[in-house]
Amino acid sequence: MLKRLTLRDFVIVPQLELEWSAGFSVLTGETGAGKSILLDALQLLLGGRGDAGVVREGAMRAELAAEFDTPPGLLPWLDEAGFEPGETLLLRRAIDAQGKSRAWVNGSAATVAQLAQAGECLIDIHGQHAWQRLTRPASVRALLDDHAGVDAAALAAAFSAWRAAQQQLDAARAAQATLAQERERLQWQLDEIGKLAPGEQEWPELNGEHQRLSHAQALIDAGRAALDAVSEGEDTALRRLAFAGQQLREVVGFDATLQAALDALDGAAAQTEDAAHSLRSYLHRAEPDPGRLAQLDERLSLWLQLARRYRQAPAELPSLQAQWQAALRELDAQGDLQQLEARLATARKAFDAAASAAGKLRAKAAPQLAQAVSAAMQELGMAGGRLQIALPQQAEPQSFGLESAELLVAGHAGATPRPLAKVASGGELSRIALAIAVCTARADRHGAPTLVFDEVDAGVGGAVAHTVGRQMQQLGRRRQVLCVTHLAQVAAKADAHWRVSKQADAEGVASHVERVLGEARTAEIARMLGGVPSGASLLHARELLA
Repeated sequence: MLKRLTLRDFVIVPQLELEWSAGFSVLTGETGAGKSILLDALQLLLGGRGDAGVVREGAMRAELAAEFDTPPGLLPWLDEAGFEPGETLLLRRAIDAQGKSRAWVNGSAATVAQLAQAGECLIDIHGQHAWQRLTRPASVRALLDDHAGVDAAALAAAFSAWRAAQQQLDAARAAQATLAQERERLQWQLDEIGKLAPGEQEWPELNGEHQRLSHAQALIDAGRAALDAVSEGEDTALRRLAFAGQQLREVVGFDATLQAALDALDGAAAQTEDAAHSLRSYLHRAEPDPGRLAQLDERLSLWLQLARRYRQAPAELPSLQAQWQAALRELDAQGDLQQLEARLATARKAFDAAASAAGKLRAKAAPQLAQAVSAAMQELGMAGGRLQIALPQQAEPQSFGLESAELLVAGHAGATPRPLAKVASGGELSRIALAIAVCTARADRHGAPTLVFDEVDAGVGGAVAHTVGRQMQQLGRRRQVLCVTHLAQVAAKADAHWRVSKQADAEGVASHVERVLGEARTAEIARMLGGVPSGASLLHARELLA
């Protein structure tokens, strides 16, 4: 459940920290006091869009934090996303005066999308205009699918795969002539480059060998001159090193410090001998090879001709050949209509199976949900009213399946159910939305542990208001329930009562929240009943609380 909500410099809230309890809690206060600001803060913490407008005037940034008990179902996600799991889950968000937003999950930087992913397992918010969604088939279908356990994402993926296979086949059929021409061009180019058969590392190897053979005489002359200077001439480096070493050996016994110089001379002599050996080996192998040089000239010329023809660097010819080979394979795949037709048939079969399974789940769940909502409508002042969930078949398969969903309502006994928006008044729409919210929350045992209702009781009163309060109280035994309400009958049923007020001082207007108990709560209930508390309203408030 939600344990703590902390706000700083948010809209008209300078600083606030609220510790929430289990059960049913209400937020009450005058219109404009800032009750919905708290829900706005929750929505931002759950990945909602925010801008610089949420920063309190004169402040540098707005800071928000919410602490929850960690739902067990969220632990795998936390581990996969790289967030430190624990008994509690801390969501934080900061939005500065320029509108830049930052977010954290358990102290680690997070994205707004990750806040939203976490929020799906934490809180379910029902707004005061929830009834508007009930007039849209997509929203009704999503509501039914949640209740029925339909995997809408998997169904949409199967539809996308089927349509993609259909489009690929259609494109291949329409492009057969073009594909043939393109294949012929690619094949001709591959034949041309195949005559050269360029090796992956051949170009640098050819260049290196050509450079050696074209300068063969200069290399031999230089090697011979070096060998003469080192060991085979009249006054060689080896003779000089040997002489220097001999001179030091005769006197090193008189001064040991000369040993380092003698060791260096011996080392130099050994390295010089190694160099002489390497030069002899090189000169033994090195000789001009005009025939091989001519072959290299011809091979390099072929490389350069192809490179110029296709406007590529010579070293890129092997990768160009690989690209053309891959393109040819892709063209062959696109031109294989039988394979594409088989792929389309497989994708259509998978979609049909998924759509059929979704249709069966919807057909089973629709009357069950409609019956539960109809029963709730009786308690909400719509005696004899009933709800039906129609599943009209679509003319063509859609990403959501083979049927849509529509709410039909009969306002009283004997009436024919008709589309919701055409027969229900504003007050009835609000009550139907409330009935659906209560029924789905009762049935969903694996849903979010915290339910938030934002003035969903608008448009009701009297005995119906008592029923709304009682239903909220019952929900509070299963989940944590937070409700923004203007109804005293609802507020009186709460386990915890918070009053929101707006106060003005020299620094401006600020919203404050405090928990009301005892006589303070009685006075708030009385205010909700009749404005300024009076003897009669206070008496009525005590009766409601009792």
